Amino acid sequence: MKKLYRISTTVLAVSSAFASQVHAIEPASIKMGGFDFVPTLELSETYDDNFRANNQAETSWITTIKPNFVLSAQERNSLYELSYSFVHDNFHSSSKDSNTDHLLSATANMEFNVRNRLVARASYAKVEDVDDTDTSTANDRFSTSGLGAVYTFGAPSALMNIELGYNHERKRTDNNVNFDKELDSNVLSGTFFYRIGPRTQLLAEARHSEFDYKSANQFDSTNMSYLAGIRWQATAFTAGTAKVGHVKKDFKDPTKADRDSSSWEIGMTWQPLTYSAFNFTTRQGIDEGDEGADSIKSTISSLNWNHRWSGFVTTNARISHTNKDYDNGRNDKVKSLGLGVTYELRRWLDLSLGYQYNDQSSTVASENHDRNQYMLKLTMGL
Repeated sequence: MKKLYRISTTVLAVSSAFASQVHAIEPASIKMGGFDFVPTLELSETYDDNFRANNQAETSWITTIKPNFVLSAQERNSLYELSYSFVHDNFHSSSKDSNTDHLLSATANMEFNVRNRLVARASYAKVEDVDDTDTSTANDRFSTSGLGAVYTFGAPSALMNIELGYNHERKRTDNNVNFDKELDSNVLSGTFFYRIGPRTQLLAEARHSEFDYKSANQFDSTNMSYLAGIRWQATAFTAGTAKVGHVKKDFKDPTKADRDSSSWEIGMTWQPLTYSAFNFTTRQGIDEGDEGADSIKSTISSLNWNHRWSGFVTTNARISHTNKDYDNGRNDKVKSLGLGVTYELRRWLDLSLGYQYNDQSSTVASENHDRNQYMLKLTMGL
């Protein structure tokens, strides 16, 4: 199923229950000179009782075809990967909404020596968003591109480490729907780590985000975030990062009110058994405005449980809660529940069943809605 592709400055992403299902297939690769080529294919059938995610509740069966191709190479301590996939959704009850997305990404993980490491990535996506559109006559077609890198100085076991990051995102409309959302964003970050134990580090981070709208210049702004916290790596049962701090949004337009808030970004994994793991994520921050608001204070929390019952059967359960405080007085609360089971038919073939429920309650009555999705999916490789 289609996901929403929106520019976000948060490091902590919360994915859908369908996306969080673990693909256990081990596809074989094809050797191409010094590269490994791995093709996979996902075929799914979904019944969606509200595929626009609004109060009109249009229903449809949706057939999705998603081929994915990965080309990778490893050279000493460096790993390079190029990935391309297209996602075709065929809406049986609304053929005009059938569409194909194209997703391209490249990553490089380079270790120059024990003290100098660099992770770089580039991405491009050309997508059509059917979810949560304001009208049934035209969907949101747009393209996004991104470029980012994180440089780390210091040996992994050193007393102190420094991380410097840069991220650029660009969004453009392809059919003039939501043209006022076209923007460029640039994020600069710096994080200082201080080791207090073999697997534990204290951290302090500063992050500067700049938003440049192409037509709606009145929304141009900068976010400044200061965070402090702790990172622990692979202790007996847990691993994670917890950061808390403060964020402030300053608009360039003097007629717009600036906004500030406490903020946090927490992600942790608890694995009491080798075959069972719990993942908890939560964040609070100030996001870009929507629905007539200049900014949105968002608080998002999710808990995911993945359990392997046998060598062939894995289940996944996820719950999440999102609270959005718009600066125009509107408030939305979104509850989500996801359940999934995956059966490994072969090394190269998985069969998955999934269910997702979403409920949005809003102080704007017309924005109240719920949504049920039922999915059957095959994942295949070589």
